[in-house]
Amino acid sequence: MADKKIKKVVLAYSGGLDTSVILRWLQDAYNCEVVTFTADLGQGEELEPARKKAEMMGVKEIFIDDLREEFVRDFVFPMFRANALYEGLYLLGTSIARPLISKRQIEIAEQVGADAVAHGATGKGNDQVRFELSYYALKPDIKVIAPWREWDLNSRTKLIDYAEKNQIPIAKDKRGEAPFSVDANLLHISAEGKVLEDPWQEAPDYVYSRTVDPEKAPDQPTYIEVEFEKGDAVAVDGVKLSPAELLTKLNELGGKNGIGRLDLVENRYVGMKSRGIYETPGGTILLAAHRGIEQITLDRGQAHLKDELMPRYAELIYNGYWFSPEREMIQAAIDASQKYVSGTVRLKLYKGNVDVVGRKSPHSLYSAAHVTFEEDTVYDQRDAQGFIKLNALRLRLAKNARG
Repeated sequence: MADKKIKKVVLAYSGGLDTSVILRWLQDAYNCEVVTFTADLGQGEELEPARKKAEMMGVKEIFIDDLREEFVRDFVFPMFRANALYEGLYLLGTSIARPLISKRQIEIAEQVGADAVAHGATGKGNDQVRFELSYYALKPDIKVIAPWREWDLNSRTKLIDYAEKNQIPIAKDKRGEAPFSVDANLLHISAEGKVLEDPWQEAPDYVYSRTVDPEKAPDQPTYIEVEFEKGDAVAVDGVKLSPAELLTKLNELGGKNGIGRLDLVENRYVGMKSRGIYETPGGTILLAAHRGIEQITLDRGQAHLKDELMPRYAELIYNGYWFSPEREMIQAAIDASQKYVSGTVRLKLYKGNVDVVGRKSPHSLYSAAHVTFEEDTVYDQRDAQGFIKLNALRLRLAKNARG
């Protein structure tokens, strides 16, 4: 039931069919003032139409914020310091955007004196959890409106009927069933639903929009160099770039070479499995590059502990716990490991693959003198005998005792 006491609500608004219907529905069901917030996270869409649409629907306070630099600097880069992959494969492109949107929404709510926030996530997915856990972590007493859990407009046909009855403009390509739903930002673009719901069927070519088909990528490899300072990428091919500029550049290079495609059946936090098609060209390069520089700058103990922490860290982000004390605790450990993760990585991009082919650092722990197959004066191979015997002691005792 609608809470009639709500006076003003900040809506995360894209200008598309769903959030435009939500905008009118909030005005009708709650009889409240609606403030719209549209975030530019590098999704590649023109955002001014969202402003015009909101104005046409009577919205007086409209926020359209360019958050690309903050997104990459304060959310994507910290996550990549951890080499985070959910279920071993997913680079968390949608997951990592939600806490920033939520954070800005709460800031706007406090700025305009709103007593509620609203989002367009459905009751089946992960995003409702991510948004709302973030809202409550940042403003514990905020009221949250999730229309998909309240209304009876539970089909595309009902949404369109409601839009037409309320004179809400509908893009012509939205009339009828969309082939799949899309989420995009500077880190990735994802597609799920409709033509992708059968996990046995290969995704059609038209699903992919940020990467060329690897089979049609250039026949000659592209070599690039990525420079790091304290775990964060700062330059490509010797050119210093801001965080968002750097990710944009890597997206361009990766997209041309067919890098970053993923077809994944994942476990949603709410319990069901879903199939998604992800394109993360720049992020895939960045992950390989970061691991490359860590290979020569991290001590073995640091590197292995980071890999043990990573699945838990990735799961926290996927499930919506960016603002949790445990994520911040793990982040502090990860960030401490990055003090000497500086240097340059050379990568080979070729037909969907990204390979580290060179790495150098002023803080390198790699010692050619110790690993050479030629004669050396720094390592006494006889020392290994005692090392092995001590490590084998428990194995020998167990065998002797138990047969």
